[in-house]
Amino acid sequence: MASPNPSLRKPVFVKVDQLRPGTAGHTLTVKVVSTKLVLQKARPDGNQVRQVRIAECLVGDDTGVIVFTARNDQVDLMKEGVTVILRNAKIDMFKGSMRLAVDKWGRVELTEAADFVVKEDNNFSLVEYELVNVIDE
Repeated sequence: MASPNPSLRKPVFVKVDQLRPGTAGHTLTVKVVSTKLVLQKARPDGNQVRQVRIAECLVGDDTGVIVFTARNDQVDLMKEGVTVILRNAKIDMFKGSMRLAVDKWGRVELTEAADFVVKEDNNFSLVEYELVNVIDE
């Protein structure tokens, strides 16, 4: 008999060092190393004004760190030292380097403190990627 929820499958947790450009659907447990608010502005939305907030957060695990771009409500969760689970995260490219992001299809949730030490000297957002067009001959 088929399972009642065929679309629900157990998340496969990945480590920061397994992330690659152009990939999506990642679930990871990371610690927030630092958070910096880079944008806060009001945007008119119909009759009300919505605040748009973007923060760049350095997050990582025992394999390395990467910049996570937190938006709006996500910014409140990303406090230094907390452990979060990023569900359905994707890799965005920004000026040739990888950034982790969670859009409306994913989720950022607080979890218990992880017992790993973040490997801060291995920053995957500092690796520069170059777009190479492959021509078939």
